[in-house]
Amino acid sequence: MPTPLPLAGIRVIDFGRFIAGPYCGMLLADMGADVIRIDRRQGSEDRYTGPVTEQGEGGAYLSLNRNKRNLTLDTSKPGASGIIRRLVRTADVVLANLPIAVLRKMGLDYESASAIKPDIILARMSAFGPDGPYADRLGFDTIAQAMSGAMSLTGFPGAPVRSVVSFEDYGTALHTAFGIMVALYHRARTGEGQIVDGSLLATAVTFMQALLAERSVTGIVREPRGNAAFFTAPADTYRTKDGWVIVQVIGEDMFARWARLVGQEDLINDPRFTGDLLRAGNREIITTAMNAWLATRTNAEALAELQVARVPAGPVLDLGEVLEDPQVKAREMLRYVDYPGAPRPVPLADPAVRLSATPGSIRHRAPTLGEHTGEVLRELGYSEEEISALRAAQVV
Repeated sequence: MPTPLPLAGIRVIDFGRFIAGPYCGMLLADMGADVIRIDRRQGSEDRYTGPVTEQGEGGAYLSLNRNKRNLTLDTSKPGASGIIRRLVRTADVVLANLPIAVLRKMGLDYESASAIKPDIILARMSAFGPDGPYADRLGFDTIAQAMSGAMSLTGFPGAPVRSVVSFEDYGTALHTAFGIMVALYHRARTGEGQIVDGSLLATAVTFMQALLAERSVTGIVREPRGNAAFFTAPADTYRTKDGWVIVQVIGEDMFARWARLVGQEDLINDPRFTGDLLRAGNREIITTAMNAWLATRTNAEALAELQVARVPAGPVLDLGEVLEDPQVKAREMLRYVDYPGAPRPVPLADPAVRLSATPGSIRHRAPTLGEHTGEVLRELGYSEEEISALRAAQVV
């Protein structure tokens, strides 16, 4: 018989929205948890961002909600509170990235939830955390990027630039998923539930800690410098005859290999290039040497020589090239899954962490709106007549 998935038997009620909550729930669902996503009756906003299907579901929704079931619920209707209480009673984890005031109104604050199920784990995510002067503010990933200092140093001199990747959202989801696993372990040992608290700003500050430490301790004021690294060189994007590559060199041995490769062995013992920081400070000379070497080479030629020299480098790919990349294909990093209304199979990222004995997997597509409403309500003990009445009252 197949080995059970490691989180089989764990039920998660997912009130997540946009990226942080849904991605956290996806990580748990991939490892076997029964994750029930609670949607608005008309569909929540994140379902329709960046549409790729005839009904308007977006690529992010299809990826972040695979392996989940879907229950629609209008939390403003009187009958909703009873459904929420029954959901909590059957759950191990309640997951929500909703404002604290909204959680309290829905009866999903920790005091209310633990009164229903004493060992419940409440995993909540917010922009700024549940206390402090910003506790009641709303926020998204880019606001956390801006307020952590990241945007002030991203891009080239001029206007601040955000990252195209919502890394504060994804990072907060990862932190919270880790917290949930620790809380489950603690509960298994003690029988106690607890709150797992994650915030976008806490993630953002964590990710900026090296540069924040430098500023605090040394007083160095950094300015944006495009793709060039602050602490080492060569570490930048460079143009070849037919494209762009990125090269990253750290440490004396790697720098010596690079210098020999590009015909600049005299730089190895030059005191201006002793140590990563001095090389970063004199990067113009290094950049000139790198550009001269690349000017006569294509991407493929340059990368082949850099690989032989054991100098870390890679091509700058567009999205179409990523889909066709041989490493992506060889390791099956993308799984192509059919979805109703999608004109072709949708590529979903396979679980990024692979376990040798109990690997996670994509077992089924993201749910259509309300696909499992009746199924979940029956599991909660509602009769067919009660389910019909809830539908008629537009509660579900």
